[in-house]
Amino acid sequence: MVIVFALLALTVLGVLVAANRYLWQRLFRDTTRGPGRARRAGALVIAGGWTLAVGALVAERAGAPFWLQRTLAWPGFLWLALSIYLLIAVLAGEAVRPLLRRFLDRRADAAVAAPRRETVPATAPQADTRRADTAQAGTHRAGLPDSPAPATSAVTAVSATPAGSPGSDEASVGLSRRLLVSRVVGGAAAAAAVGTVGYGTYGVLRGPRVKRVTVPLAKLPRAAHGYRIAVVSDIHLGPILGRGFARTVVDTINSTQPDLIAVVGDLVDGSVKDLGPAAAPLAQLRARHGSFFVTGNHEYFSGAAQWVAEVRRLGLHPLENARTEMPYFDLAGVNDLRGESEGQGPDFAKALDDRDPARACVLMAHQPVQIHQAVEYGVDLQLSGHTHGGQLWPGNFIAAEANPTVAGLERYGDTQLYVSRGAGAWGPPTRVGAPSDITVIELASKQA
Repeated sequence: MVIVFALLALTVLGVLVAANRYLWQRLFRDTTRGPGRARRAGALVIAGGWTLAVGALVAERAGAPFWLQRTLAWPGFLWLALSIYLLIAVLAGEAVRPLLRRFLDRRADAAVAAPRRETVPATAPQADTRRADTAQAGTHRAGLPDSPAPATSAVTAVSATPAGSPGSDEASVGLSRRLLVSRVVGGAAAAAAVGTVGYGTYGVLRGPRVKRVTVPLAKLPRAAHGYRIAVVSDIHLGPILGRGFARTVVDTINSTQPDLIAVVGDLVDGSVKDLGPAAAPLAQLRARHGSFFVTGNHEYFSGAAQWVAEVRRLGLHPLENARTEMPYFDLAGVNDLRGESEGQGPDFAKALDDRDPARACVLMAHQPVQIHQAVEYGVDLQLSGHTHGGQLWPGNFIAAEANPTVAGLERYGDTQLYVSRGAGAWGPPTRVGAPSDITVIELASKQA
């Protein structure tokens, strides 16, 4: 097992090194005429970016001093996002490169051919030649020495002998065109990557948008028709997203005037000591039937027991493999799968046994993969997060391989699963193709 892990680590390292060398070649080596400061600066930027990125990841997981985490997080995590889109953009540029070369070659050929079409007609120089020949014959007959060749002949002779060898000229022109193509493609790739990351980061910092989804439940009584559950997951308070972001999330949730609030895990990336002040705005959450919380996998990296106690202090109700009876349905919650490493994993039997099967049941479970057990226990609706919708395209394709549903509402037998893309972001504070959301689930009674 250790050997397999080592081989996998070496493979990943090899791929990263090769990818970054390719980036350096396309962005710095191919866009410069030779070794120099630009190439060295490019190597330092790429190596320094990855040093900061690895440092940010290690500092967060190792519980380094919070000031150090914050110092490394912004440049390190943004470099992760930027490097992804630089690589994508440069790879896309490979398709453009030959087209641009062909375009430049055609323009150059047209420019060379244009002067030839605009020269004096062939009859004129021929007439000049005939007159010169006649004059020369006259001098022979008169016994005079040959007259010098016409000036046009001298010009022709000079123009036929270029200053440099033809091979060196063609090589110089080819080098200039390749350099131009590399600079255009490299510059466009860098601009596209920076623009994509910039816009994606703005989308996260601006705060999540409200999404509304209607979910019909067969067992829901008529009196509960239109019941609103505000679902928020993956807030990820940490070195980047702090108290101000939490306030934005709370204000957005409260603006929807929900009947119930479901916080479906991954609230934080850090200890209560470091992030307690950042989470304080959660005490202002307001809903007619209260706010509820279940753990996500990141809580178990951050001291789950301490955070459960902290959210309870802030007024949220943790559901640790537990169930509570709401006026119109049962609300249950299970711990995240990551809790198994601490003996606090999900326990569906504890949360769902002995309930009245005639009542509708809504389950809070952080990871969508828990849907299969939810189906076994007759849950009507599971609320989850965890996937971030992929967060950074094309991450949605990777997320789809690990989760039954990446985002949105899907049905599994008699159980429906809703997966939120989440309110925040982990790692890079950036989203591309997976905008953050807070979802208002409006329950609909089929009896209404």
